[in-house]
Amino acid sequence: MKNFAQIRSDFKILDQEVNGKPLIYLDNAATSQKPRQVIEALTHYYEMDNANVHRGVHTLAGRATDAFEAARAKVAKFISAGHTSEIIFTRGTTTALNLVADSYGEANVAAGDEIVISYLEHHSNLIPWQQLAKRKGATLKYIELEADGSISLAKAADAISDKTKIVALAHVSNVIGSITPIREIADLAHENGAVLVVDGAQAVPHMAVNVTELDADFYAFSGHKMLAPTGTGVLYGKKELLSKMEPTEFGGEMINFVELFDSTWKELPWKFEAGTPTIGGEIALGAAVDYLTGIGLDEIHAYEQELTAYALSEMQKIEGLTIYGPLDAKLRCGLVTFNLDGVHPHDLATVLDEEGVAIRAGHHCAQPLMKWLGVASTARASFYLYNTKEEIDTFIGGLKLTKEYFGL
Repeated sequence: MKNFAQIRSDFKILDQEVNGKPLIYLDNAATSQKPRQVIEALTHYYEMDNANVHRGVHTLAGRATDAFEAARAKVAKFISAGHTSEIIFTRGTTTALNLVADSYGEANVAAGDEIVISYLEHHSNLIPWQQLAKRKGATLKYIELEADGSISLAKAADAISDKTKIVALAHVSNVIGSITPIREIADLAHENGAVLVVDGAQAVPHMAVNVTELDADFYAFSGHKMLAPTGTGVLYGKKELLSKMEPTEFGGEMINFVELFDSTWKELPWKFEAGTPTIGGEIALGAAVDYLTGIGLDEIHAYEQELTAYALSEMQKIEGLTIYGPLDAKLRCGLVTFNLDGVHPHDLATVLDEEGVAIRAGHHCAQPLMKWLGVASTARASFYLYNTKEEIDTFIGGLKLTKEYFGL
């Protein structure tokens, strides 16, 4: 296995102290930290190659365009897409999912059709379908969850019917960390004439994803959760579907020819990339792909599951602490969502912050799931390749200190 302790040296931000304590960053499901290699790629673009892409013939424009399109090719290889033209750069997962809803959904969903999602979904993979269903007079259906909050193939089969046009699910839950059986659900969707849209924001940074093997029709993810800058992201779509879809944004860069009363669009993927893109950010996304590939996603996934198993084991020893989601680390990616009896999650996060430990507290942009769990909010600790068991020990110590602080 890779020396993950040595990898930490690439993340300068982790060298600092917070409230006089070494920073322990356990909010990776919200956004990841960035290694120096990614920051250097971003800096190099702005210091050496800063120019617009696809439209200039001068040297800087050529270098910028080459680096930008090289990043697209890296992403395509990273997720095993069939063509680089299937990779559309977006501002993130939210933008990508809205694009599918506003283009494919608008053209293919009608009154009486069904859109199937689950109670697990992040608001970004719920509201676009909710609003599409309202506009079209379609039915929004929810897959019932198992007792531990996970999605089973049996429950998915109960929800998907021949009226279903779109199935939209998270590959990994941002709240309970459970891994959805995407490949098998893709078969179910296709057998019923539906397309499968996958929110991969919590999957791509943490495990090997092969969109071809998954047979996902659309797959969305964000750069900022996988070591890249904020404002970067990807929508993968099957070429035959993207080719028939209409753009949802219009302007420069995405046009082929503009006349007074009509216009034509560029070929894939550029017809969906109106205006000046986040050039430096996407180039840095390519650097993040290089970094993750150099370590290996299988190794990262195994290491995170080891951290998660350790955290789950230690947390279960704390009286009054409730853990949500599967208790087997092999059934989840690297995060643990929990509550401590008698302590509001925000108070818990505040005490931990005093100890230098950064976690997330709130509804995690998943209010329907909070309602299903029977709580208003939860605390969440999420791990990544630069975290250690020693940091988890400090985190556990902070939980015990919180109980003492509140006299529990």
